Amino acid sequence: CKNFMVMRGHKNAVLDLHWTADGSQIISASPDKTVRAWDVDTGKQIKKMAEHSSFVNSCCPSRRGPPLVVSGSDDGTSKLWDLRQKGAIQTFPDKYQITAVSFSDASDKIFTGGIDNDVKVWDIRKGEVTMTLEGHQDMITSMQLSPDGSYLLTNGMDNKLCIWDMRPYAPQNRCVKIFEGHQHNFEKNLLKCSWSPDGSKVTAGSADRMVYIWD
Repeated sequence: CKNFMVMRGHKNAVLDLHWTADGSQIISASPDKTVRAWDVDTGKQIKKMAEHSSFVNSCCPSRRGPPLVVSGSDDGTSKLWDLRQKGAIQTFPDKYQITAVSFSDASDKIFTGGIDNDVKVWDIRKGEVTMTLEGHQDMITSMQLSPDGSYLLTNGMDNKLCIWDMRPYAPQNRCVKIFEGHQHNFEKNLLKCSWSPDGSKVTAGSADRMVYIWD
């Protein structure tokens, strides 16, 4: 396969990037303290979101509803952006650096993970944490919602991949599955995790130069 486009603009590494739900834009996050939106047809930057005061580690576009993006930063905040508006429309402050973010399927909640090892569920309307998921013993490096929107996959520096049941009436212990085998090391890279399109398999990056896939 050949490279047909290069999107230039970030002043530092690109730590995270995602397609928007309609496939027309790519959203990227960088240690240059910005989140950017790119037009897929032209490769041009169409929006620069620059309100974080430190590295932006993670970003995630909403699946449905208005074109929203959530970002997580070392400044201890997650920010909510509407791609049609100027500036962040909401800020969710935390005590610790945020290393991973995601949206709920209905885009009414955001999920954040950071160096305090917990996953927090924020109600966007109330602007507060409604649930904390405890289970990782080290910082969370990545998270992704399942294709059907029912489960959240998280990757941690504790060398564990957890699947959490995010359905409204799930049992008290929402961690339904733990996968082990992949490795994190002293480099503290924010290793990613992902679902297969049909939700039957999960995968994670690893410090041993391998990609791990679980059924």
